[in-house]
Amino acid sequence: MIRQKTMPGSIILPAKSAAESATVRAAAVARFTLDGSEELERHLTQTCEKVLAGIRAIIPAHKLEALLLGGGYGRGQGGVLKTESGDRPYNDLEFYVFIRGNNWLNERLFGKGLHHLAHQLTSAAGIEIEFKIISSAKLRHSPTSMFYYDLVVRHHRLWGDENFPANCEHHRDARNIPLSEATRLLMNRCTGLLLAREKLERVFLTTADTDFVSRNLAKAQLAFGDAVLTAFGQYHWNCLRRHERLRRVPAASAPWLDTLQQHHAAGVKFKLHPHQTPLSRADLRTQHENVTAFALKVWLWLESCRLGMDVKSARDYALNPMNKYPDSNPWRNRLVNAKIFGPAAFLTKHSHRHPRERILNALALLLWEPAASDSERQRWLCAGLRQRPNADAAPAEIYQKLWRQLN
Repeated sequence: MIRQKTMPGSIILPAKSAAESATVRAAAVARFTLDGSEELERHLTQTCEKVLAGIRAIIPAHKLEALLLGGGYGRGQGGVLKTESGDRPYNDLEFYVFIRGNNWLNERLFGKGLHHLAHQLTSAAGIEIEFKIISSAKLRHSPTSMFYYDLVVRHHRLWGDENFPANCEHHRDARNIPLSEATRLLMNRCTGLLLAREKLERVFLTTADTDFVSRNLAKAQLAFGDAVLTAFGQYHWNCLRRHERLRRVPAASAPWLDTLQQHHAAGVKFKLHPHQTPLSRADLRTQHENVTAFALKVWLWLESCRLGMDVKSARDYALNPMNKYPDSNPWRNRLVNAKIFGPAAFLTKHSHRHPRERILNALALLLWEPAASDSERQRWLCAGLRQRPNADAAPAEIYQKLWRQLN
């Protein structure tokens, strides 16, 4: 059953506590982690120096605008993995290479070289290194997103003018982040839950598998609170400050607030201090079931707010024909659909809709309605994922491929 529902407005929180203010001051220190050892900080510094040297050898000086480290380490809140041999990095190192000129052409000119450099440095750094090509012009003219907000407001600058990036004020205010970004965050983290469940169902569960499962459970727990804060215009780049804000949300502003805060606390703890899980397969399954069940509550609440409707179940949401991205550009959607599904998709019935809508609907059925096998559900999955009913690949495999393309 779906009924119209009003959008939540921004909430006004009490003044910042002393603990929150101290947290923000501590995060302003030029470090990669909050409390990692000096040895770890030196290792990350040396890695960044090697990255910069490699980038400057590939990108001509007149083309290179800036080199920024984003992600947790760029914000000074990277994960610290405690081991017997000392502190080690845990999260990927995400470098943003700002190159003057056309992004597509720059990808063609420098993408292969950067990919090779990332492969070389990953082995030496002991952690995955990623390069993303962008330009200051693209950043300036792009609409606000959670990703751009995090990058612009807090990063570690390795190369470029100290005022870089300039003229990006619209990215500096978290209140400009659209609610669709909260949906995208949950889509990605719930996809992680879907992939984690697949690993838990395997005959053999490796150490890498258990690490993947526990990591994605924690990322989902963190995302629950972040999505709710985004809905209220209260998102912040600092995960500790986000949790402080979540603790001060009035009880009447969001349902299941106590449970939400508990999940978020667990997510923050794992983000800053990841660890190898001691849980058995059975215990991980139980935790996965609990986190997945709570994820549905947040998902339905968020989408009810975003789309102005009251959604009662995952099936109700997935099979509802309403446009899940009503503000997207219809002609751009046609082009993206044609690029992904072939030229014939340009003129199909729903080609004017954003193709990510297919992911939202399929995810709702695959993650929260896995036991359902009725013909209506199967027909929708095949149609939504543009899959033939007798195709060799399972819907979950088709979903993963489509999700990677659109993400």
